Amino acid sequence: MSVLSKYVDRIAEKCDNNGITKHAFSYALVTSAILALTIKITIPYVKSAHTSIGGTQKAKTKVNNGELTPSGTDCSEEDLKLAEAEKLLVAQQLKKKNNNNFIEPGLNHAFLKQLKMLAKIMIPQTLCYETGLLSIHTFCLISRTFLSIYVAALEGALVKFIVRKDIKQFALVLLKWFGIAIPATFVNSMIRFLESKLALAFRTRLVRHSYRLYFKNQNYYRVSNLDGRIENADHRLTEDISVFASSVAHLYSSLTKPCFDLMLIGLALMRSSRKMKANIITGPALSVGVIALTAHILRIVSPKFGQLVSEEANRYGYLRHIHSRIITNAEEIAFYGGHKVEMQQLRQAYNRLVNQMTSIFNQKLWFIMLEQFFMKYVWSGTGMIMVSLPILTGSDVGSATTRDTNITESRVSERTQYLTTARNLLISAADAIERLMSSYKEIVSLAGYTYRVAGMMDVFEETAQGVYCKTSVMESDQSNGVIEFRNGKPIAKGRIIYSDEPGNMSINLRAVPVVTPNCDIVVPKLTLCIEPGVHLLITGPNGCGKSSLFRILSGLWPIYAGELQIPRPVKDVPCMFYIPQRPYMSIGSLCDQIIYPDTREDMKRKEITENELRCILKLVSLEHIAQRDSFDVVRDWKDILSGGEKQRMAIARLFYHKPRYALLDECTSAVSIDVESSIYEIAKGMGITLLTITHRPTLWKYHTHILEFDGLGSWQFRKMNADEQQKEQFLS
Repeated sequence: MSVLSKYVDRIAEKCDNNGITKHAFSYALVTSAILALTIKITIPYVKSAHTSIGGTQKAKTKVNNGELTPSGTDCSEEDLKLAEAEKLLVAQQLKKKNNNNFIEPGLNHAFLKQLKMLAKIMIPQTLCYETGLLSIHTFCLISRTFLSIYVAALEGALVKFIVRKDIKQFALVLLKWFGIAIPATFVNSMIRFLESKLALAFRTRLVRHSYRLYFKNQNYYRVSNLDGRIENADHRLTEDISVFASSVAHLYSSLTKPCFDLMLIGLALMRSSRKMKANIITGPALSVGVIALTAHILRIVSPKFGQLVSEEANRYGYLRHIHSRIITNAEEIAFYGGHKVEMQQLRQAYNRLVNQMTSIFNQKLWFIMLEQFFMKYVWSGTGMIMVSLPILTGSDVGSATTRDTNITESRVSERTQYLTTARNLLISAADAIERLMSSYKEIVSLAGYTYRVAGMMDVFEETAQGVYCKTSVMESDQSNGVIEFRNGKPIAKGRIIYSDEPGNMSINLRAVPVVTPNCDIVVPKLTLCIEPGVHLLITGPNGCGKSSLFRILSGLWPIYAGELQIPRPVKDVPCMFYIPQRPYMSIGSLCDQIIYPDTREDMKRKEITENELRCILKLVSLEHIAQRDSFDVVRDWKDILSGGEKQRMAIARLFYHKPRYALLDECTSAVSIDVESSIYEIAKGMGITLLTITHRPTLWKYHTHILEFDGLGSWQFRKMNADEQQKEQFLS
């Protein structure tokens, strides 16, 4: 900046030598800057007007199926392809939003309603920990305002005694100024500390409430598999809640302190003006008028930042979409050797994002220039007028006929004190107004976070009650009466009946359809009865509903019609235990893997010892793991154990819990045949009824009945013959 000023001074000197005065040069320089700004602002409007008049040949956009697609000589073919891809991605997102009754987040009634709902969670009652923090925080904010006013008065007194050359009083006030610095800095630190504590307290309340909803009625499964409104529940449960809580706590300080500052500083300025015997209405009225006028001008000339940022978000989302697609299909791309094509698409998508961000930066340059001109200079000039009005229009303190030098110096010092105090107060007031105006952006951001957090909790509440919203593969008129739709959503009208009779431990399905979460009807009606000891083998081609039946029996999928009757789980004896092909290995020790989902306390309550756990491991041929590691060693078991060992560990869990029914979904596909045969014999010996999905013919002999699906919606349930073999079409 100093180099630029020297350069301008040299030009001004040369112009002065040529007969052009410095004033004329300054006027020419300012006029050139204003003219450049005017041209910068008006050129886009002229171009848009020319484009609308020029006709279809000179148009910058073309209409394709009712949608706008960029065109013209400045767009390459690759840019057009990327624009079309982005358009398809945005269209899919809009369709998804419309299907979910999407409401755009913003400053509206819905935002206030959601914020009120979340506030009740963060502050559950009038007298609680959070209200205590809020009270102390508010007290510190008010104290900080009073301290600011007092410090401004002390600085005015310092200047007053400097003018009077009163060393004693100057030293006394300076000591007070240093003394007030201790509580002032402590209050400043306390404000930041309490804001952080308040954000943490709000976050804790929200996290605990969200966790209760997330694990209620197996919501963690329903949200990700049965409902399509939340794609990243983990991000909302962690990052979004944290940012929302911090935003609420910070916004409370950003709004309340400026309000306190304006109110108390205004009263202090009015009191100072009254001491100067000046009009107390003119200055505030002038400042309010100037602030309102400048704010109106800024609102009119402000670029459409919302649309610009939305387009930036679309291009950023498409860039992430390409990255995720490469990660998902990395193996196929590597086989084809398509890295050059993918890298080119990434570069083009990134360049389009850079161009959009550059456009936003260019428009922000001129807008921020105008904004700073109003806030830094127009407001400062208005403040100077406000400060000078009481001095220029007020009557002199004391007799107007007195010519004594001491009285004259006293009046000068009093005015200097007033000027210094008022200037400091106006600086604080201007800072408060600027913070209030900038708080609008924070409120808009808060509306977005509120929408995401409140929307997440609404989805949790609905899925816990069995209300789901997901893209369906069929409409209500295509379901043939199997599924009933209401407001575009399928209604689960089926019933689950829990039997409490000790003599009735059977599983009964009466006209229950097998329907996937996207409303694909796999089996229209399924009716069967599974008694204890009826070992059922389930066969059929892929996608015929075998695993889907297990999900319905386990209560994971809703029942849209019919009736399901199952025994009520008894304490320490589960009704059903499901083992998938890829067992889940939890975080914990070897003992935790065997007893999952029990805890150590549950194991002690059942009076099961480590010796019994060793026996269970021996039954599944995993005793070497207990010999190598103790039961308390914590390891990453999903990486340490092989595929077959993981499946045998899952069978060990089955032997530990001893349920009435075992739902086995290809759970021994990586286990040797001899160990597999031993496992099935032991399970039947424990009185566990087996419901098995398998393609191995060697397991047929351990079952008494068979349920065959043909993949077209039909099924057959019958008793197996002793010498029956598996059909050839189900061996693949």
